[in-house]
Amino acid sequence: MIWLTWRQYRVQAVVALAALAVVAAALLITGLQMRDTYDSTVGGCGSDCEAAKNAFVTQYNVLSYFATSLLIAVPGLMGIFWGAPLIARELETGTHRLIWNQSISRTRWLAVKLAAVGLVVLAVTGLLSALVTWWASPLDQVNSDRFTPLVFDGRGLVPLAYAAFAFTAGAAAGLVIRRTVPAMAATLVLFVAVQILVPYAIRPHFMTPERTEVALSSLGGQGGEQEWSTQQVMLSGDGESAQVTVGLMKAGTWVTSGAAPVRDAEGQEARGAEGCALREIDPMGCFAASDLRVEVAYQPADRYWAFQWIETGLFLALSGLLAGFCAWWLRRRTT
Repeated sequence: MIWLTWRQYRVQAVVALAALAVVAAALLITGLQMRDTYDSTVGGCGSDCEAAKNAFVTQYNVLSYFATSLLIAVPGLMGIFWGAPLIARELETGTHRLIWNQSISRTRWLAVKLAAVGLVVLAVTGLLSALVTWWASPLDQVNSDRFTPLVFDGRGLVPLAYAAFAFTAGAAAGLVIRRTVPAMAATLVLFVAVQILVPYAIRPHFMTPERTEVALSSLGGQGGEQEWSTQQVMLSGDGESAQVTVGLMKAGTWVTSGAAPVRDAEGQEARGAEGCALREIDPMGCFAASDLRVEVAYQPADRYWAFQWIETGLFLALSGLLAGFCAWWLRRRTT
């Protein structure tokens, strides 16, 4: 069975490894160049680094976007083109009956196909994830934005978990639908839905966010590495009912509360001139001379790897459940 599975998927495996080699060479070359640029600009910029950091990010931003997008797309492509046809193609053409009549049980047939092809999927995705994570580390250090959905999904351990999930989801879709092309379409829809749903509806609840009150008088224009700074200031309404809401940011953290109304020292919402919300008042100048504050809910930077492990464990567990579902469905429903 292992040899048969290899012969069925050897072309895909060779193409995937060849593409991985090309991408690896490009990432190694540009990654070494990026580190030389970082050392000569940002690394030696002294106390005034903002211009050097902006220039560095601008220079490699497009490459970073493509590298990260590639890593996010690869698990989905593996699920669509490797997972969905894995069983659906056999059921569609009827070749599964020939194999089952050769003293090979359904469970063994499924286990070998899932394990053999799945290991290649994980190996390709894991190598690519390690390369992209290494390549992008100088940019991530400058941007301090590893919690943003695009970056989080394209770094570390999470891509492997998504690859396992997409592959087993594709196999399950093929087993239930029994047609290759519809199974591929279903896998695509499911993978895209997961990529949209998880960062905004599930990931924020992995751990209870920390909460703090930030005095607006302490805010700077840009803020230091460990300081809160303004991300947005929004004015609404007129006169004494006018309101100002402030969104804050801090390097490396994930602010989950969004923009919040300003409050006075007693915790009451401040409006109008007292809340720095009148049109003729400069909000930032008013903040600096006030006792106003904003409540912020956030995930600290040191929780990044905890979130990586939680999400990885979640999707590996889902992959195991899908594999178990495939075994159950194959024994009970497939003829």
